[in-house]
Amino acid sequence: MQSVKEVIVVEGRYDKNALRQVVDAVVIETAGFGIFNDTQKQKLLRKMAEARGLIILTDPDGAGFVIRNFIKSCVPPERLKQAYVPDIRGKEKRKAKPSCEGKLGVEGMRAEILLEALRRAGATFEDTQSCRTGQMITKADLFRLGLSGRENSAKKRSELIRELDLPEHLSADALLDVLNATMCREEFLSRADPREAPTR
Repeated sequence: MQSVKEVIVVEGRYDKNALRQVVDAVVIETAGFGIFNDTQKQKLLRKMAEARGLIILTDPDGAGFVIRNFIKSCVPPERLKQAYVPDIRGKEKRKAKPSCEGKLGVEGMRAEILLEALRRAGATFEDTQSCRTGQMITKADLFRLGLSGRENSAKKRSELIRELDLPEHLSADALLDVLNATMCREEFLSRADPREAPTR
């Protein structure tokens, strides 16, 4: 599986699931039109764009283009790449009937189509091992610092999220994605608990 440097923005969780089976990347959902009124999510997208760059990958229907254009208005153009999937008629397996426009969304696309869309957009494909070795913040780090799997983890996670000015409803997994996209492990450890910071 190839690793993509940029953060990829999709509409919903089924799109995210489809993409995470194809590439190793941080993927953020807009919750459809939910992004329009979610100022915290908009701020998060700007922060992620600054740290890694964004790739927008929405459905090829009218709603997808409305969401795409809204994100374009929130993020500096030099930090943004556009990925497009083709118009393919059909419906996703989980749905009882096709969408209003009768087109497959991101979730219904084959892996090779998604990869080609990312390549055409100019995605930065990285060597997974060189990108990950010894630098990633892990679930074990979150557990050790009491940010997951402990009695007061939710409270402690909320405090860290507030300190980092991130959206308050991030799950432990989503927080891990954001942390790895915006800082190195050493910086995270020193901010989360200075006693955990690696010694030189």
